[in-house]
Amino acid sequence: THAKMATIPLGFNIDSPHWDQSTFVGRLKHFLNITDPRTVLVPEEELDQAKALVEGCRAGVVPPGSSQEQLLYAKKLYDSAFHPDSGEKMNFIGRMSFQVPGGMAITGCMLQFYRTVPAVVFWQWVNQSFNAFVNYTNRNAASPISLRQIGVAYVTATGAALATAVGLNLYTKRAPPLLARWVPFAAVAAANCVNIPMMRQQEIIKGITVTDENNNELGHSRRAAVKGITQVVLSRITMAAPGMIILPIIMERLEKFTFMQRIRVLHGPLQVLLCGGFLLFMVPAACALFPQRCSLALADLELELRDSIVAKHGDKVPYVYFNKGL
Repeated sequence: THAKMATIPLGFNIDSPHWDQSTFVGRLKHFLNITDPRTVLVPEEELDQAKALVEGCRAGVVPPGSSQEQLLYAKKLYDSAFHPDSGEKMNFIGRMSFQVPGGMAITGCMLQFYRTVPAVVFWQWVNQSFNAFVNYTNRNAASPISLRQIGVAYVTATGAALATAVGLNLYTKRAPPLLARWVPFAAVAAANCVNIPMMRQQEIIKGITVTDENNNELGHSRRAAVKGITQVVLSRITMAAPGMIILPIIMERLEKFTFMQRIRVLHGPLQVLLCGGFLLFMVPAACALFPQRCSLALADLELELRDSIVAKHGDKVPYVYFNKGL
């Protein structure tokens, strides 16, 4: 047991990524770890213990006999449940680790109940409410957003989703059946293009903090905010795409079989389960699409910010860095 309870190696930094974040595979392993849906079931007191252990390790105070494995597991729980900027515990509906169970139930229902306008309206509203929770929970804590702005973002995103869904639903009445099944994805994609920029509008208006390679603050950039938010929008659409595009093709084929026509009542639960299978891989894959620590070439920054960096640092800062959010 003494070999197992090895002391923490010299120079062990609990905050340094366990996998290389400059590669897609490294980022995928990182997000598979922190979006693990099993962490949603971890009791509150165990999460609080994990936070205390991580903060103790940062301060250089670790309980005797703590192994590196225990510390890394505590960091996994900490990353899954606490906000990276503020350190506050996030509501569990908004956590990335809840994306699979929450997303599979809602997406499965959107794909199953796409035929009537009331069903389309209800499930798109449920989905946008869930999205608003997730976007608010994972917002950049350094750019506060007022309740009024949250309300406007929620209403406009829900409006965009409903307009797209209901409009296309009516338009596809005469189209091939498969096209009607793809309407929920079009609505989700349209809503993401509205919801995320609206929720994070303060970052676009005021700019976000950019730093040099060594995390020294250089100023605030609106262009950096636009790049980060664009990448998050693309990630969220990618997260939904395979399940919402491939699953309708699978269901369209399956429903032609006689045995499937006999068990219509099970079509909904089957779609929910299949959505879960897609999301289990797609949530971490979509989060890993772009590096969390995003970079922007000096030449692409606003003129005044670029001039102030060059005046202070000359040509020593070719790139600036910032956190893109999730």
